[in-house]
Amino acid sequence: MKLLPVLLAITALSCTAVRAVDTTEILNGPTDEQPANAAPVVKGKPIFNGKDLTGWKGVEGFWSVQDGAITGRTTKENAVKENTFLIWDGEVGDFELTCKYKITDDKGNPGGNGNSGIQYRSKVVKPEYSVVAGYQADFESGKSYSGILYEEKGRGILAKRGEMVVISEGDGPNKPKIEKTGSVGRTEELQAVIKDGDWNEYRIVAKGNQLKHFINGRQMVSVTDETAVGAKKGVLAFQLHGGTQMTVQFKDVLLKTQ
Repeated sequence: MKLLPVLLAITALSCTAVRAVDTTEILNGPTDEQPANAAPVVKGKPIFNGKDLTGWKGVEGFWSVQDGAITGRTTKENAVKENTFLIWDGEVGDFELTCKYKITDDKGNPGGNGNSGIQYRSKVVKPEYSVVAGYQADFESGKSYSGILYEEKGRGILAKRGEMVVISEGDGPNKPKIEKTGSVGRTEELQAVIKDGDWNEYRIVAKGNQLKHFINGRQMVSVTDETAVGAKKGVLAFQLHGGTQMTVQFKDVLLKTQ
């Protein structure tokens, strides 16, 4: 009978440990580990056919398909007037998007000062130049912004890399209150998993007002947007940034809706 309190204490400690592990796994991103006899992970259906831009629309002269990848390029001689986008002919609400991306200079070499991103739950605000506004999963050739949540033509940076945040109403539609509630990793540590000038995998998970970004399996941000302007549905698009010479490519674009 004297063993009962000890057994209860061990059981309580075991339960606590399990909860801690589960939390860590959520913060550090998903794993694809499954039992050997399990069905393969289904990441979604292709929305790019690997051959041409069927189902996508952008400004002519900037987008093409090269080596099986959507390719956006802007040069000194062929510069974009402002941020322009390749827009998918569809709409998403709750979804999971997985794709591979590569960003280089305008000649395809690593480096440069290119900046791009994946728009989601966005809206077209200037159809004649394929301009959109809304949530953006950012990435760049540099060391600071890949993985962040940015709102194009809206509230700006909503979550820096490594942050868990809750966004609530502030002093106006473009001045929200952003409260940092935790961390998914140090920004330098997260930058270290990103391959410069090479292919990386981006994963975006949006469910209700919960938004999460992952690059190469590591979670970059976790956001809860409680504001009235936080979009619940909209378009998907890839960005070609103005003011710089760059090449950005996307392939293996898979969408899973919920």
